[in-house]
Amino acid sequence: MKIVSWNVNGLRAVERKKALHALLEKHAPDVLLLQEIKGTQEQFSEFLTAHADYAQYYHSAHKAGYAGTGVWARRAFLEDARDIVFDTHVPHLVAADEGRVAHLQFTKDDVPYSVLSIYFPNGGKSPQAWRDKLTFYDQVLDFMNALHAHGRVVIVGGDMNVAHREIDIARPKENEGKIGFHPDERAWMDRVVAAGWVDTWRAQHPQEVKYTWWSHWGRSRERNVGWRIDYIFVHRSHSAHVVDAFIDNDVMGSDHCPIGIIYE
Repeated sequence: MKIVSWNVNGLRAVERKKALHALLEKHAPDVLLLQEIKGTQEQFSEFLTAHADYAQYYHSAHKAGYAGTGVWARRAFLEDARDIVFDTHVPHLVAADEGRVAHLQFTKDDVPYSVLSIYFPNGGKSPQAWRDKLTFYDQVLDFMNALHAHGRVVIVGGDMNVAHREIDIARPKENEGKIGFHPDERAWMDRVVAAGWVDTWRAQHPQEVKYTWWSHWGRSRERNVGWRIDYIFVHRSHSAHVVDAFIDNDVMGSDHCPIGIIYE
Protein backbone atom coordinates (compact mmCIF):
# COMPACT_ATOMS: atom_id res chain seq x y z
CA MET A 1 0.00 0.00 0.00
CA LYS A 2 1.57 3.23 -1.17
CA ILE A 3 0.22 6.28 0.66
CA VAL A 4 1.03 9.83 -0.42
CA SER A 5 0.01 12.95 1.51
CA TRP A 6 0.07 16.45 0.03
CA ASN A 7 -1.10 19.87 1.14
CA VAL A 8 -2.07 21.16 -2.29
CA ASN A 9 -2.93 24.73 -1.22
CA GLY A 10 -5.86 24.68 -3.63
CA LEU A 11 -6.89 21.47 -5.41
CA ARG A 12 -8.18 23.24 -8.51
CA ALA A 13 -4.91 25.15 -8.77
CA VAL A 14 -2.69 22.05 -8.78
CA GLU A 15 -5.02 20.44 -11.30
CA ARG A 16 -4.80 23.51 -13.52
CA LYS A 17 -1.01 23.49 -13.29
CA LYS A 18 -0.98 19.76 -14.18
CA ALA A 19 0.95 19.22 -10.95
CA LEU A 20 -1.62 16.71 -9.71
CA HIS A 21 -1.36 14.76 -12.96
CA ALA A 22 2.42 14.70 -12.56
CA LEU A 23 2.11 13.39 -9.00
CA LEU A 24 -0.22 10.58 -10.03
CA GLU A 25 2.00 9.62 -12.93
CA LYS A 26 5.14 9.62 -10.80
CA HIS A 27 3.87 7.93 -7.63
CA ALA A 28 0.60 6.15 -8.57
CA PRO A 29 -0.47 6.03 -4.90
CA ASP A 30 -2.96 3.48 -3.66
CA VAL A 31 -4.22 6.12 -1.22
CA LEU A 32 -3.76 9.86 -1.70
CA LEU A 33 -4.33 12.19 1.26
CA LEU A 34 -5.06 15.82 0.42
CA GLN A 35 -5.14 18.91 2.60
CA GLU A 36 -6.20 22.50 2.00
CA ILE A 37 -8.37 21.61 -0.99
CA LYS A 38 -10.10 25.03 -0.85
CA GLY A 39 -13.27 24.04 -2.63
CA THR A 40 -16.34 21.86 -2.78
CA GLN A 41 -17.21 18.84 -4.88
CA GLU A 42 -19.65 20.96 -6.89
CA GLN A 43 -16.79 23.26 -7.91
CA PHE A 44 -14.44 20.45 -8.90
CA SER A 45 -13.96 19.04 -12.38
CA GLU A 46 -14.81 15.53 -13.50
CA PHE A 47 -11.12 14.65 -13.11
CA LEU A 48 -11.42 15.50 -9.40
CA THR A 49 -14.79 13.85 -8.77
CA ALA A 50 -15.22 10.94 -11.20
CA HIS A 51 -11.71 9.71 -11.90
CA ALA A 52 -11.56 6.41 -13.73
CA ASP A 53 -8.86 5.01 -11.43
CA TYR A 54 -9.75 6.52 -8.04
CA ALA A 55 -12.67 6.68 -5.65
CA GLN A 56 -12.61 10.28 -4.38
CA TYR A 57 -13.90 11.57 -1.06
CA TYR A 58 -13.89 15.16 0.22
CA HIS A 59 -14.62 17.05 3.42
CA SER A 60 -14.96 20.71 2.51
CA ALA A 61 -15.05 23.69 4.84
CA HIS A 62 -18.25 25.66 5.22
CA LYS A 63 -16.26 28.81 4.45
CA ALA A 64 -15.71 29.18 0.71
CA GLY A 65 -12.17 28.71 -0.58
CA TYR A 66 -10.79 27.62 2.78
CA ALA A 67 -9.14 24.57 4.32
CA GLY A 68 -10.76 21.18 3.57
CA THR A 69 -9.36 17.69 3.15
CA GLY A 70 -9.77 14.70 0.90
CA VAL A 71 -8.86 11.06 0.35
CA TRP A 72 -8.47 9.27 -2.98
CA ALA A 73 -8.28 5.47 -3.06
CA ARG A 74 -7.31 3.47 -6.11
CA ARG A 75 -10.31 1.47 -7.29
CA ALA A 76 -8.16 -1.57 -8.03
CA PHE A 77 -6.75 -1.39 -4.50
CA LEU A 78 -10.26 -1.40 -3.01
CA GLU A 79 -11.50 -4.32 -5.12
CA ASP A 80 -10.75 -6.91 -2.45
CA ALA A 81 -11.50 -4.59 0.47
CA ARG A 82 -14.74 -4.57 2.45
CA ASP A 83 -16.44 -2.40 5.07
CA ILE A 84 -15.41 0.71 3.12
CA VAL A 85 -16.60 3.84 4.94
CA PHE A 86 -15.70 7.49 4.47
CA ASP A 87 -16.16 9.50 7.64
CA THR A 88 -15.44 13.04 8.78
CA HIS A 89 -16.43 12.93 12.45
CA VAL A 90 -14.08 13.37 15.39
CA PRO A 91 -15.88 13.66 18.74
CA HIS A 92 -16.24 17.26 20.00
CA LEU A 93 -13.66 18.53 17.51
CA VAL A 94 -13.07 22.27 17.52
CA ALA A 95 -13.33 23.95 14.10
CA ALA A 96 -15.54 21.06 13.00
CA ASP A 97 -16.95 23.17 10.14
CA GLU A 98 -13.53 23.66 8.53
CA GLY A 99 -13.28 20.24 6.90
CA ARG A 100 -10.03 19.36 8.62
CA VAL A 101 -10.41 15.56 8.86
CA ALA A 102 -11.06 13.02 6.11
CA HIS A 103 -11.17 9.42 7.34
CA LEU A 104 -11.21 6.37 5.09
CA GLN A 105 -11.96 3.05 6.80
CA PHE A 106 -11.72 -0.34 5.15
CA THR A 107 -10.90 -3.95 5.90
CA LYS A 108 -8.35 -5.74 3.77
CA ASP A 109 -7.10 -9.29 4.37
CA ASP A 110 -9.21 -9.27 7.54
CA VAL A 111 -7.25 -6.29 8.90
CA PRO A 112 -9.25 -3.12 9.70
CA TYR A 113 -7.58 0.12 8.60
CA SER A 114 -8.20 3.77 9.40
CA VAL A 115 -6.36 6.16 7.09
CA LEU A 116 -6.75 9.82 7.98
CA SER A 117 -5.93 13.00 6.10
CA ILE A 118 -5.74 15.89 8.58
CA TYR A 119 -5.12 19.58 8.08
CA PHE A 120 -4.16 20.99 11.47
CA PRO A 121 -4.92 24.66 12.21
CA ASN A 122 -2.20 27.27 11.97
CA GLY A 123 -3.33 29.03 15.14
CA GLY A 124 -1.94 32.42 14.31
CA LYS A 125 -5.09 34.44 13.67
CA SER A 126 -5.95 35.28 17.28
CA PRO A 127 -5.42 34.16 20.88
CA GLN A 128 -8.58 32.04 20.56
CA ALA A 129 -7.28 30.44 17.36
CA TRP A 130 -4.10 29.54 19.23
CA ARG A 131 -6.05 27.94 22.06
CA ASP A 132 -8.21 26.08 19.55
CA LYS A 133 -5.10 24.74 17.81
CA LEU A 134 -3.80 23.21 21.02
CA THR A 135 -7.24 21.75 21.76
CA PHE A 136 -7.43 20.35 18.23
CA TYR A 137 -4.05 18.66 18.76
CA ASP A 138 -5.21 16.94 21.94
CA GLN A 139 -8.52 15.87 20.45
CA VAL A 140 -6.85 14.34 17.41
CA LEU A 141 -4.37 12.41 19.56
CA ASP A 142 -7.24 11.08 21.67
CA PHE A 143 -9.00 9.98 18.48
CA MET A 144 -5.87 8.26 17.14
CA ASN A 145 -5.43 6.43 20.43
CA ALA A 146 -9.09 5.36 20.50
CA LEU A 147 -8.93 3.95 16.96
CA HIS A 148 -5.76 2.05 17.83
CA ALA A 149 -7.34 0.73 21.02
CA HIS A 150 -10.15 -0.74 18.90
CA GLY A 151 -7.61 -2.87 17.05
CA ARG A 152 -7.34 -0.85 13.86
CA VAL A 153 -4.20 -0.14 11.85
CA VAL A 154 -4.18 3.65 12.03
CA ILE A 155 -2.24 5.73 9.52
CA VAL A 156 -2.40 9.50 10.01
CA GLY A 157 -1.01 11.84 7.39
CA GLY A 158 -1.19 15.54 6.80
CA ASP A 159 -0.04 19.05 7.44
CA MET A 160 0.44 19.20 11.21
CA ASN A 161 1.67 22.80 11.14
CA VAL A 162 4.56 22.25 13.55
CA ALA A 163 8.25 21.52 13.14
CA HIS A 164 9.07 19.03 15.88
CA ARG A 165 12.81 19.44 16.37
CA GLU A 166 15.57 21.82 15.34
CA ILE A 167 16.57 19.48 12.53
CA ASP A 168 13.09 20.02 11.05
CA ILE A 169 13.44 23.76 10.48
CA ALA A 170 16.06 25.75 8.60
CA ARG A 171 16.16 28.67 11.07
CA PRO A 172 15.44 27.24 14.53
CA LYS A 173 16.96 30.07 16.55
CA GLU A 174 15.10 32.78 14.68
CA ASN A 175 11.80 30.92 15.04
CA GLU A 176 12.12 29.73 18.63
CA GLY A 177 8.84 30.33 20.44
CA LYS A 178 6.94 31.36 17.33
CA ILE A 179 3.81 29.61 16.11
CA GLY A 180 4.84 26.50 14.21
CA PHE A 181 7.88 26.03 16.43
CA HIS A 182 6.37 26.90 19.79
CA PRO A 183 7.24 24.83 22.89
CA ASP A 184 3.57 23.92 23.44
CA GLU A 185 3.22 22.54 19.91
CA ARG A 186 6.52 20.67 20.12
CA ALA A 187 5.49 19.24 23.49
CA TRP A 188 2.37 17.85 21.83
CA MET A 189 4.56 16.11 19.27
CA ASP A 190 6.53 14.66 22.18
CA ARG A 191 3.26 13.33 23.62
CA VAL A 192 2.37 11.75 20.27
CA VAL A 193 5.68 9.90 20.24
CA ALA A 194 5.34 8.95 23.92
CA ALA A 195 1.92 7.46 23.14
CA GLY A 196 3.60 5.05 20.73
CA TRP A 197 3.20 6.85 17.41
CA VAL A 198 6.12 6.79 14.97
CA ASP A 199 7.11 9.67 12.71
CA THR A 200 7.70 7.39 9.73
CA TRP A 201 10.04 9.62 7.77
CA ARG A 202 12.25 10.55 10.73
CA ALA A 203 12.39 6.91 11.84
CA GLN A 204 13.94 5.95 8.51
CA HIS A 205 16.01 9.12 8.07
CA PRO A 206 17.18 10.01 11.58
CA GLN A 207 19.81 12.57 10.58
CA GLU A 208 18.64 13.76 7.18
CA VAL A 209 17.65 17.39 6.73
CA LYS A 210 14.66 17.76 4.42
CA TYR A 211 11.69 20.10 4.41
CA THR A 212 8.08 19.94 3.23
CA TRP A 213 7.00 23.61 3.28
CA TRP A 214 8.55 26.90 2.22
CA SER A 215 7.32 30.45 2.62
CA HIS A 216 6.44 32.37 -0.54
CA TRP A 217 8.75 35.15 0.64
CA GLY A 218 12.39 35.61 -0.29
CA ARG A 219 12.76 32.69 -2.71
CA SER A 220 12.62 30.36 0.30
CA ARG A 221 12.09 27.20 -1.72
CA GLU A 222 14.83 28.07 -4.16
CA ARG A 223 17.18 28.59 -1.21
CA ASN A 224 15.67 25.63 0.70
CA VAL A 225 14.86 27.71 3.76
CA GLY A 226 12.01 25.50 4.85
CA TRP A 227 10.14 23.63 7.55
CA ARG A 228 9.20 19.96 7.87
CA ILE A 229 5.61 20.27 9.04
CA ASP A 230 3.98 17.42 7.08
CA TYR A 231 4.03 13.94 8.62
CA ILE A 232 2.74 10.41 8.37
CA PHE A 233 2.35 8.63 11.71
CA VAL A 234 1.86 4.91 12.31
CA HIS A 235 1.67 3.25 15.71
CA ARG A 236 4.85 1.45 16.73
CA SER A 237 2.96 -1.86 16.88
CA HIS A 238 2.60 -1.63 13.09
CA SER A 239 5.61 0.50 12.14
CA ALA A 240 7.71 -2.50 11.06
CA HIS A 241 5.35 -2.74 8.08
CA VAL A 242 6.58 0.65 6.83
CA VAL A 243 9.31 -0.36 4.39
CA ASP A 244 9.90 3.07 2.87
CA ALA A 245 9.20 6.69 3.75
CA PHE A 246 9.94 9.61 1.46
CA ILE A 247 9.69 13.35 0.92
CA ASP A 248 9.51 14.39 -2.73
CA ASN A 249 10.93 17.90 -3.05
CA ASP A 250 10.77 17.70 -6.85
CA VAL A 251 6.97 17.87 -7.12
CA MET A 252 5.95 21.50 -7.55
CA GLY A 253 2.61 23.27 -7.70
CA SER A 254 2.11 24.06 -4.00
CA ASP A 255 4.06 25.67 -1.18
CA HIS A 256 4.20 22.14 0.29
CA CYS A 257 5.67 19.04 -1.32
CA PRO A 258 4.27 15.50 -1.11
CA ILE A 259 5.38 12.94 1.44
CA GLY A 260 4.69 9.23 1.46
CA ILE A 261 5.17 5.73 2.78
CA ILE A 262 5.00 2.20 1.51
CA TYR A 263 3.22 -0.06 3.98
CA GLU A 264 3.51 -3.80 3.42
